[in-house]
Amino acid sequence: MKVDGKNYRTVWLEGHTVCLIEQNLLPFEFKIFRAEKYRETCRVISTMIVRGAGAIGATAGYAMAQAFIEHGTDTDAVNKARHEIENTRPTAQNLFYAVERVFRAGQASIEQAISEAETIAYEDADACERIGELGNELIKDGFNIETHCNAGWLAFVDFGSALSPIYAAHRSGKKVFVYADETRPRGQGARLTAWELKNENVPHVIIPDNAGAHLMSLGKIDMVIVGSDRIAANGDVANKIGTLEKAITAKYYGIPFYVAAPTSTIDFDCATGKDIPIEQRHQDEVLYQSGPNQQGMLETVLISSPGSAAINPAFDVTPAELVTAIITEKGIFKPTDLAILNG
Repeated sequence: MKVDGKNYRTVWLEGHTVCLIEQNLLPFEFKIFRAEKYRETCRVISTMIVRGAGAIGATAGYAMAQAFIEHGTDTDAVNKARHEIENTRPTAQNLFYAVERVFRAGQASIEQAISEAETIAYEDADACERIGELGNELIKDGFNIETHCNAGWLAFVDFGSALSPIYAAHRSGKKVFVYADETRPRGQGARLTAWELKNENVPHVIIPDNAGAHLMSLGKIDMVIVGSDRIAANGDVANKIGTLEKAITAKYYGIPFYVAAPTSTIDFDCATGKDIPIEQRHQDEVLYQSGPNQQGMLETVLISSPGSAAINPAFDVTPAELVTAIITEKGIFKPTDLAILNG
């Protein structure tokens, strides 16, 4: 994707350094963060400098490769590093998928670990481009589409999952309009999705998270497309908190509800959504918000009643029966048909 006329990926490797777009600063500042060691790359994941299923996966793969670079044949140290990487974000399936692949490759050599991490990143971008091509077939000219959270190119190495079909439709000349949920508490829709759509010149507006049902009731939404951080074998889908509410409402109003995700997000060892671990993040993300002050400096302010506590589950699980179809790079499938892909 282009930013100010220059092509970028969300995460890439320069030598032994993991380079990433610093997403916590967007949309107010565009900056590249460089992580020299695997522990620094772990912090990048846990603090959400990088976030989104595929981007987390690629970054975790690079972190695993860095661990081999740092520790070589020290098996105990490499195993400890793997444990640290896997504990950065417990819900994201792509993280575990990437770490496992790079860990196995690293048993042969450090060079193989690096090569495998690079392969995973390129596969992610290619899969998302294909998701866009297939998903575009579902979008009619003039469609109004609601999204939740950010499943665009910032959430993957490139192209994105939920936004990839929208970009493909827009580039093919179709008129599309996007209602981007703000996505409390971190505002990925308001900050990241809106920033991406603006860069791509896709017509859009930001809406409060609780406005979706109202717009659906007025007939203003033709389809909903969201991403996913883990899909269970039975088709249950874990995605950013608030997704379940959109799915329930879409079902009530007869609006197609699509999930876009590469096959690497499917966890066939996870039987149902009840088996997906739900990350609990710090309450401060709910109680505080950040943005630029009058001098343009980022500032964090309390937006809640002083002394009140908050709970902050990062994800919820949408049952398979509420999902119209899952758009993958290998085709579009009903949630109950995912077993076809388990080969």
